[in-house]
Amino acid sequence: MTTPTPAPVSAPGPAAVLPAQAAARLGHYAVIDVRTPGEYASGHVPGAYNVPLDQIRAALPALRAAATRGDLLIVCAAGNRSATARGELAAAGVAAATLTGGTTAWAEQGHALDRPENASRVWGMERQVRLAAGSLVVLGLAVGTRYRGARGLSAAIGGGLVFSALTNTCGMAAVLARLPHNRPRPADLDATLAALRQR
Repeated sequence: MTTPTPAPVSAPGPAAVLPAQAAARLGHYAVIDVRTPGEYASGHVPGAYNVPLDQIRAALPALRAAATRGDLLIVCAAGNRSATARGELAAAGVAAATLTGGTTAWAEQGHALDRPENASRVWGMERQVRLAAGSLVVLGLAVGTRYRGARGLSAAIGGGLVFSALTNTCGMAAVLARLPHNRPRPADLDATLAALRQR
């Protein structure tokens, strides 16, 4: 009795793609930019769809459908958020790759970024976090000269930054992403998901 030969399993694509590799095959990817709408508007990989990280689960049906028609490439500013999104997609059985170094590396290597006309220039999330954290530390120290207990604010922010570095997460970024300038309008997200389904 012969044992049936198992069907060949296609090898999964690479977990990360270098900017030059992505540029050479850009037309083969559905590029998903998981930054906030403001960051996306400030400059994104050509043809990228904006699906903010906190909307990935809601977008799973559209992303799953797009993945059956081609490769998904997940992009953020530097690679952290895209790695998180890729993990969420993998847990849902959706294969995707990330862009090494994100849009920062993409632009540094001379590749063009698309910017909508009349788009407001919103700071990247990392810059927003640095401003918020620095401002809270300075506030804690300034108020702490009069009210000793206020120094605890500076200590808490410093501890939060250490925890953020150790865990490669950022609670402050999650909070800042909920501010109005960082949130997608429901109509915009619906239009993005509809275009992704029709891709």
